[in-house]
Amino acid sequence: VLMLSHEGKLSLEDPVQKLAPEILFGNKWEASDPVRMVHLLENTTGWDDMHLREFAKNPLTMSFFDRLDYDHSSRISRWCPGTRMSYCNSGPAVAAYIVEKIAGRRFEDYVEQNFFKPIGMETATYFQPASESSTTLYQSEGKTPLPYWNLLYPSIGSLNASANDMANYLMFYLNRGHIHGTQVIPATLFDRMEFPSSTWAAKEGLRLGYGLGNYSTIHDGFLYHGHDGNVPGGLTAMAYMPNDGVGYFYSINSGNREAFKKVGKLIRDYMTRTLQKPPIPPVAPLPEKIHLYSGFYEPNSPRMNLFYFIERLIGMTYIHFEDNKLLLNSLGKKKATFLPVTDNQFRYVPKLESQDAEPIVQILKPNDEGQFIQINWGLRSASLDMTLKRIPTWFAILEIIIVGFVILAFMSILIYAPFWIFQTLIQKRRRPAELSLHLWPLIGVLSLISIAVICLLSNMDVAIWRMGNLTIWSFSLFLATIVFSFASIGSVIALCRSRQAEVRGSVRVYSILITTALVISTAYLTYWGVIGVRTWA
Repeated sequence: VLMLSHEGKLSLEDPVQKLAPEILFGNKWEASDPVRMVHLLENTTGWDDMHLREFAKNPLTMSFFDRLDYDHSSRISRWCPGTRMSYCNSGPAVAAYIVEKIAGRRFEDYVEQNFFKPIGMETATYFQPASESSTTLYQSEGKTPLPYWNLLYPSIGSLNASANDMANYLMFYLNRGHIHGTQVIPATLFDRMEFPSSTWAAKEGLRLGYGLGNYSTIHDGFLYHGHDGNVPGGLTAMAYMPNDGVGYFYSINSGNREAFKKVGKLIRDYMTRTLQKPPIPPVAPLPEKIHLYSGFYEPNSPRMNLFYFIERLIGMTYIHFEDNKLLLNSLGKKKATFLPVTDNQFRYVPKLESQDAEPIVQILKPNDEGQFIQINWGLRSASLDMTLKRIPTWFAILEIIIVGFVILAFMSILIYAPFWIFQTLIQKRRRPAELSLHLWPLIGVLSLISIAVICLLSNMDVAIWRMGNLTIWSFSLFLATIVFSFASIGSVIALCRSRQAEVRGSVRVYSILITTALVISTAYLTYWGVIGVRTWA
């Protein structure tokens, strides 16, 4: 895209609808804030990430357009484009389609001619390589092989290449486009590639984040640029420090993320052993009105709406300021500390002996949508860039209380079940009304547990195929959510039909409490599309 932009054939500010009106997507702000080329590459379209059925599709002989048309329901802007970043694989895929359209030839051929050949990537291909030159991919345990698999959109992550080829690709970045005596693209384009420009935070001065298919992250005080990637059974990472002239690429043919992280740390420790860490900027004073930003926040830029129902709860964050520090508390980051660099930017302090030099937090100016804080974690978080939105304190506390009440209610159902089941079996005089009051909640909780068990046992290494297609796994998940909702309804009906004379007072009070918990959960899961979810559709 940058090459075509340099040649004057397109602009990063061009609306996608202008360049490719045939590509379907939804954006209710299109008239004033259209989806632009820059948004596709910086992941700021606001689109949902690819749906599971898109990940599970084996494209085989499908044309590029047919692949993009396979499921365009994920390409709907959930917020105004160019405000916050949310990782979306289909954005760069649409950009690749536009490259193909403007270049007048297949995307893979264009990249091979203009990049692979001059860079010296002799084995690089987006297609399945010959069996003798490719490795076997394995599940996380390193023993069970996985079949070769191509993404629906090869341009976003189906590149097959040797380690030597990837070394050349890395040198292409370190030398700012100059390799084997040829300047493949102007060096200035790398400066544009490595830093974001379209988010609220970038416009207010935060440099780090997701640039044009290239993001920044900090490890042990050193700033890296690059990208990682994965497919089932294969994990890769490429990162470099242009100012120091060093970088690395590595891959493993297994889905073992723990091993992958350990390898990366060993490489970085070795690579930086003689390098001087960037100087730590002085601590700036907190502005007088900074305490107006203290309070509760929730994630506001989910990668996949399918999981937002749980992400917004476990991602709830409390931020406050004391001793000239920003302190962040959440389930994922307990007592994270940040020091001010400017009035509205803060750097992370993971530990005293290893402080970050670059700020990763931006206090954003309030706007019509509310009050926000941007945190660019890089590889420290799966979400990379996290936009947090301020929520009222009363709402946050109410939500915490309700979640606690529901959890306790469900736990009590499981604890109480053996007792009433035993009593029902041994007592000669049974109470049918009480039995139904106990039975429906138990069915509901067991179905909820089965949902968790199905997800855990689906095996992350093959979950894409199991959940992205209509299988016993995906259908069982769908059925379990339906059973949960019916159990909630059954519990309400049983409570309404029971008479006081047939039910003991303590049982009635308890039934009211647990039925309330079931109804709250069902309403919440229905609102977020979990009840009746069809991951294959």
